[in-house]
Amino acid sequence: MLKLRALYYITHINNLPSILEKGVLSHRLVEDKNIPYTPIYDKEIISIRENIKTPDGKSLWEFANLYFQPRNAMLYRVIFFSGANPDDIIIIGIKSTILRQKGVFISTGNAVSLESRILPPDDQIVKEIRKQVDKEWWAYEDGSKRKLMAECLVPDRVPPEYIQEIYTPNWRVVKNVRNVLKSVDIPVIPEPELFFLPTREKRLTDNLQLVEGDMFLSRMQTLTISVNTVGVMGKGLASRAKYQFPDVYVFYQDLCKTGQLRMGKPYLYKREASLDMMLADESERLTNLNLQTWFLLFPTKRHWRNMADIRGIEEGLKWLLDNYEKEGIKSLSIPALGCGLGWLEWGNVGPMLCKYLVKMKIPVKLYLPMEKRVPEVQLTKEFLLSLD
Repeated sequence: MLKLRALYYITHINNLPSILEKGVLSHRLVEDKNIPYTPIYDKEIISIRENIKTPDGKSLWEFANLYFQPRNAMLYRVIFFSGANPDDIIIIGIKSTILRQKGVFISTGNAVSLESRILPPDDQIVKEIRKQVDKEWWAYEDGSKRKLMAECLVPDRVPPEYIQEIYTPNWRVVKNVRNVLKSVDIPVIPEPELFFLPTREKRLTDNLQLVEGDMFLSRMQTLTISVNTVGVMGKGLASRAKYQFPDVYVFYQDLCKTGQLRMGKPYLYKREASLDMMLADESERLTNLNLQTWFLLFPTKRHWRNMADIRGIEEGLKWLLDNYEKEGIKSLSIPALGCGLGWLEWGNVGPMLCKYLVKMKIPVKLYLPMEKRVPEVQLTKEFLLSLD
């Protein structure tokens, strides 16, 4: 994940030539000078900012807004709900010395939020903001969703000489950006994780895809969490689920206490809430959200200290294949069950997983182990789909 060392501006690649010439301009300057641009934010959100004032009485429209952390709820909204092609979105890194410019303010969260404070820059406050925005995920309840959108507000414009680097979602876009830069020497860095995108995808069949990346950002209806049957979510994806989705953890513990969760019998938790709703800014204004995010609690071992049970995993896969349609699963993300913390090898687990997943008539994303790189030969159709 990107180590924060700058401030960041999110924009469409079409706007890059103008930014290289004129800098990052405030919305007011763009309008007053009638500068053509490709918008990525909703007009409604932009209009709200006009009426928010800084301590010197100016409108937010009179400031160029930069983020301390670009991987935030606003970028999630832009990538998945703005209608723009993710390949057209870039993030421009701005030298942090812009904070010393006269008239700059910082907001302790999304500047339009009533809970955020808009203040002159202060070393201690900036230090606190940089600490609070170093997160992989966020939630509305604890304020982290708002805080990760902390802003640096620069009056009128950020001159082009402050541009430090440009981030893109993949290598294809690197080439497009370099074509715009021409002789301008600015580093261009592909960073798909920054844009909530997988680092690698490989399609095995029309429905089955291998993925390397963050499974929680797959946007599939059902996410699979490998668990033990004693109620401990200590590490890996289970630990992530425990803190990001506390209701899943409570549900899981109840299953273990009552003995309902056992090897060979995964349990489907049909939440009436959406991950999109949690992650997207102003999600209540969006109409094309994924309306549900379900969790398939999949036992891979009895006790957390044990090695994963490959026979038990196969029994669970049989159950999944027999029941996914009846349970209403419409799309599925699943990790390399038993690999990593379960100490099983992908060379044994991968073909077994694909044997069952390939028979499912829904979109399935199989996430590769992150602990060590899988040999290329073990990612081929010949290797993974050779079992009857």
